[in-house]
Parts: sequence; C-alpha cells; structure tokens
Amino acid sequence: MTFRKYLVLVGVAVCAAAGDSLISCGMKQTGAVSLARLPSIILAVLNPSVALGVFFLLAFFASYMMALSWADLTYVLPATSVGYVLLALIAKFLLHEHVSPTRWIGILLISTGVAFATSGPASTPPPEAGDAEKLDAEAVAAGLER
Repeated sequence: MTFRKYLVLVGVAVCAAAGDSLISCGMKQTGAVSLARLPSIILAVLNPSVALGVFFLLAFFASYMMALSWADLTYVLPATSVGYVLLALIAKFLLHEHVSPTRWIGILLISTGVAFATSGPASTPPPEAGDAEKLDAEAVAAGLER
C-alpha cells in the first residue's frame, strides 16, 4: 500500500474523531435539542463548534469514500477504527470527560482486533476469467440462480 493510501486512512480516522469531538463540544454549549423543537436543531448547527464538526465529518465522508474506492470495506473499517483511540484521548484530555477503565479495556480489545483484521490484503483480487461461469454452473446444479 502506498504512502498516499495510508494518509487517506489517517485522514478518515482524524477527521471522524475531530468532527465527533467538535460536535460534542458544541452541543454541550448549545444544550438539549429535540425533534419536537426543530428550530433548536437548526440553531445548534449554527454553533461554530458544531458547524466545524460537520465540516470535519464531511471531510471524513470524502476520505472514507476514497478509501473504499481502492480497498474492501472489511479492510477500511477496521483500519480506520484507530479513531476510537483518538476519540477517547480527545474526550479525556480536551473535553475532560471521564473515560472508565472498562472503556479503555474495550478500546484495547478493539485495537487488538484491528491488528488482526488489517494484517491481510487491502482488497480482494477480482475473480479470474472463467470463475463466473463456474459459479453459474454450480448455482444451476444446485437449483439456484445467480
């Protein structure tokens, strides 16, 4: 995998963590909102922290789409879950939230699973010519349609 592709994965993780953190900070400033009071939601989006958080989440979405254009979902999603670690660190040290030992253990378990999930290839090789016909013949033999 190229350096650029690693940067895209880092961008996904960082933009998601930054966006979620900024929206959390902004919503703490804004207060409770509800669908019953739709104007309160619109006003919340006008909060600078929330608006910047939305921008970062849009950047996350763009980076995520780029990553999915060259890698499998089963690779991209675990590879970008390093954002959980970033999010916990941001919550603890910047938002001054309590992160319990149980959550830290959960984050460690997720990170361990990510190491296993991302150890394989980034994308599934395309089927070779003739494989589709073999699958069709097997499906017909089994009485299934493809």
